[in-house]
Amino acid sequence: MNMHPNSITIILADDHPVMRDGVRMILEAQPDLHVIGTADNGDEAIDLVDALRPDIAVLDIAMPSTNGLMAARTIRQRSPNTRVIFLSMHENEEYFKEALRAGAAGYVLKRAAATDLVAAIRAVQHGDTYLDPQLTRQLHAAVGNASLQPPADLTERELEVLTLVAEGLTNRQIAAKLMISVKTVQSHRTNIMEKLDLHDRTDLVKYAIRRGLIEP
Repeated sequence: MNMHPNSITIILADDHPVMRDGVRMILEAQPDLHVIGTADNGDEAIDLVDALRPDIAVLDIAMPSTNGLMAARTIRQRSPNTRVIFLSMHENEEYFKEALRAGAAGYVLKRAAATDLVAAIRAVQHGDTYLDPQLTRQLHAAVGNASLQPPADLTERELEVLTLVAEGLTNRQIAAKLMISVKTVQSHRTNIMEKLDLHDRTDLVKYAIRRGLIEP
């Protein structure tokens, strides 16, 4: 098989064969996306990641044996370079929060898979975090106005970047919105993480959500 020069390798885990096959067709219609393995439970997903070291693991949350959340934690420990995206039917904010705690870099609703999953994979592969916009707004509403104010040592531009990250924008989208370079956005995100003692971009998003920085 001839691989695209910027090929992204993916394993896909879902216990519903029709859904799994449909998602695989969506992904393999893209020349740069390659599904190199499929699983119908969390244990199989972990085994695939151990064997194949894919760039991306797309996981359902509710699977037999080991569920997606447990599988994600194991995958992140064993293969830190494999980024996890949840493809879930669950629109409840508790599942969303648990996905972030499990180390997910993306969360896409199954009903939006055809339009959002490819974008999520590409964003995550570039080091961004992709979160379903509806769920992000829902989580912000739950946090409410009682959130703590952001620390004073962040600059105004850093607060802008932090807010846009929380809204789910990619580095490229943030750069275009603020009319700065992608490299400058990356520099701001690095500075923010150092100031707040956060260790990856998923931590950055969780922090921003807790602080209520997403505009309603």
